[in-house]
Amino acid sequence: MNTVIVYYSMHGNTAYVAKKIASELHADVIEIQPEKQYPDKGIRKFLWGGKSAVMAETPTLKPYEFHAEKYDQVIFGFPVWAGNVTPPLRTFARDHLEELKSKRIAAFACQGGSGAEKAFRKLSECLGGATLAATLVLIDPKDKPKPENDVKIMDFCAGCKG
Repeated sequence: MNTVIVYYSMHGNTAYVAKKIASELHADVIEIQPEKQYPDKGIRKFLWGGKSAVMAETPTLKPYEFHAEKYDQVIFGFPVWAGNVTPPLRTFARDHLEELKSKRIAAFACQGGSGAEKAFRKLSECLGGATLAATLVLIDPKDKPKPENDVKIMDFCAGCKG
């Protein structure tokens, strides 16, 4: 199954997991970035990012290449912001909704606290009600590594293989 991982990462946790999954699944990787970066520390980070996520904003993205016809499966990766999928992934989903309808979809989320299950529901809504074939939730995997994270990643990859 040809797979691509589309992710947004602010502090590297999501990028860390995306690379591990890509290695296991021999998947392509697309990192998406908003043209205007979010504040990445202090109270501004939480206020600005939280507001953007809750308000379901769709920021303009920096250029990237995505050729949907090459892939059978798309895996989304994101940090959880206020129980939501991050705005850059919301933009990607909106921009490629028709192309994504015929794809198998999976997702992983990195979080510091909670909210991933709600964020997966929000992602599904962004994708027109798509069913997520596999999901994975990790707590700050790069910053707070645990041996069980590798097991969870391998289980997620097994679920992505069908």
